[in-house]
Amino acid sequence: MADAETTGLEPLLTPAMDDDGTPFWTYAARGELRVQTCAEPACGAPRFPPRPCCPHCQSFDSTWRRMSGRGRIWSYVVPHPPLLPAYAARMPYNAIVVELADAPRIRLVGNLVAAPDAPLNSVDPERLRIGARVHVVFADLDGITVPRWVLERP
Repeated sequence: MADAETTGLEPLLTPAMDDDGTPFWTYAARGELRVQTCAEPACGAPRFPPRPCCPHCQSFDSTWRRMSGRGRIWSYVVPHPPLLPAYAARMPYNAIVVELADAPRIRLVGNLVAAPDAPLNSVDPERLRIGARVHVVFADLDGITVPRWVLERP
């Protein structure tokens, strides 16, 4: 992979890889958005972030259910000043919270971008709206595939 400077991709805060969360990143590398779900037939509750025990029924059995990748912006922020100095040149960028269409209690944090490999500041902050419909795309950043979000109606 080309380095971040030549591609315009951002440096990445590397996610912690643990036994519970690693499957999320493995599926993301395949271009799939999956959420850990309780495997207990009477429960079936999705849960995020991943954890060993279902908070609803206390079962330790789980599976990873594929999501449609559609959702809506539940909340967002445009940081001022940048949270990390390395991001100063990318201002203004956004951080959004997406409520998944298939699992409304599940909310994922990410960035709204114009295209999978677009820079963090590729969407004008004036275009951010609570409730705007988005869908997931995936980008390889520093060897890790991360979910990002694009507007359904740009």
